[in-house]
Amino acid sequence: MSPPVAPPGWSRWLVPPAALSVHLSIGQAYAWSVFKPPLESALGLTGTQSALPFQLAIVMLGLSAAFGGTLVERNGPRWAMTVALVCFSSGFLISALGAATEQYWLIVLGYGFVGGIGLGIGYISPVSTLIKWFPDRPGMATGIAIMGFGGGALIASPWSAQMLESFGADPSGIALAFLVHGLAYAVFMTLGVLLVRVPRAAEPAAGAGTGAPRGVQVSARSAVRTPQFWCLWVVLCMNVTAGIGILEKAAPMITDFFADTSTPVSVTAAAGFVALLSAANMAGRIGWSSSSDLIGRKNVYRVYLGVGALMYALIALFGDSSKPLFVLCALVILSFYGGGFATIPAYLKDLFGTYQVGAIHGRLLTAWSTAGVLGPLIVNWIADRQEEAGRHGASLYTLSLFIMIGLLAVGFVANELVRPVHARHHHVPAPREAADAAPAQPQQPESA
Repeated sequence: MSPPVAPPGWSRWLVPPAALSVHLSIGQAYAWSVFKPPLESALGLTGTQSALPFQLAIVMLGLSAAFGGTLVERNGPRWAMTVALVCFSSGFLISALGAATEQYWLIVLGYGFVGGIGLGIGYISPVSTLIKWFPDRPGMATGIAIMGFGGGALIASPWSAQMLESFGADPSGIALAFLVHGLAYAVFMTLGVLLVRVPRAAEPAAGAGTGAPRGVQVSARSAVRTPQFWCLWVVLCMNVTAGIGILEKAAPMITDFFADTSTPVSVTAAAGFVALLSAANMAGRIGWSSSSDLIGRKNVYRVYLGVGALMYALIALFGDSSKPLFVLCALVILSFYGGGFATIPAYLKDLFGTYQVGAIHGRLLTAWSTAGVLGPLIVNWIADRQEEAGRHGASLYTLSLFIMIGLLAVGFVANELVRPVHARHHHVPAPREAADAAPAQPQQPESA
C-alpha cells in the first residue's frame, strides 16, 4: 500500500482530522478504569488483575511503536492506520469473546496484546507526516493529533458507562459493550485511512512559510546512541509513570478518597471525573505543545515536571479535605501528562531533525511501555497492600503519590541534562540515499 500523495492545491489542514479519527479511537485506552469495577465484580478479580489488560496494552504500544517505527516510515501513514484499525478493533472483538465465555485471559490477549499493537502503530502513524506538513509549527501540529489520544476517553468514558448501565455489568453485558466498541471504532478509523495524504515530493507544505531552518539530521540508529535520546527516555518514562498510574485508577481513586466524607462520589460521578480528566489531558496536548513552539521544549518540560510534583504534593497532603482541590490538581497534572506526550515529537525534531523522526519517536515510546507497567503496578499494588492492612480512603494512595513526586524529580534532572546533539551523530542524506532509505516516503521536504 503506497502512501497517497496529495494532489496540487491539497490543504494541509485536512491531515490533522485524518490523524484525529485514529487517535480519538485508540484514546479509548484512557477510559479503561470504567471497566475495572464491573470486571472485578463479574469475574472476581483484584485491582491489580483488572489493570493487566491496560498494562499489557501500553507495553505493546511501546514495543510495536519501537519495532514498527521504521515500517511506518517506509510504508506511509495509510498503511499504518490500516494496521492500527485491524488490530485495535480485533482486540475488542476477542475481548468480547473472553467476557462472554468468562475467560479473562482472552480479554488480556485481545485488549492488551492485539489491541496494544493497534495502539502503538496507530499512535505513531501520523507523527512524521504531520511534522512534514507543518515544519513551521511542529508542536502545534503533533499536539492537534495527539490531542485526540488524550481526548478519546472524553467520548469513551460516558459512552462505556452508559452501555454498561444499559446492557448490564455482568459478563454478557460487558461482552456486548466490547463488541459495540470494536465495530464502531472500525468505522470511525476508516475515515482517517481514506482521508490521509502525504506532501508531494520536493515541495514545501502549502502555507508552511519559506524560512524554516534545515537543522541537523540524525538517523534512528544514531539517535539511540546519543545521551540526548536516553535523557528524553527518562523524562518521558518518569512523567508517564507519575500520571498513568493515577489515570488508570481514576474512577475508584476519587471514590475512595471521599468515601468516608459527607459528600461521597457516586459511580456516575466517578465516570464523569474520568471524562473531565480526559478533557484536561486533551487540552494540555494542544495547549502546552503549542506553547512549546514559543517558550521552547526544555522550558515547558520544566513546567510539566516541577509544577506537576507540586500538584501531587497538594493531593497527598490536602486532597481528601477538599474535593475542588483534588479535582483541580488532578486536572493540572493530566494537562501536563498529555502535554508531555504531545511535545515529545517536536523535542525530538529539534534535536534530531525530520529525517527519521517517526522511527526515533517509536523507539522512545518504549519509555511508555515501561511506565505502563510501573505506574499502575505501583498504585494498584500499594493500594491492595494497604487495604489488606486495614486502611481505607485516601490512605490507600498516600505512599504512591509521594513515590510519583520522586519520579518527577528524577525526570526534571534528566531534562536539565539535555544538550544539542554532537556533530559526530549528524547525518544529512543525499537525495538518492534518502530515497533508498525510505522509498515510500518521497514527501520529505528539505525546507518549509
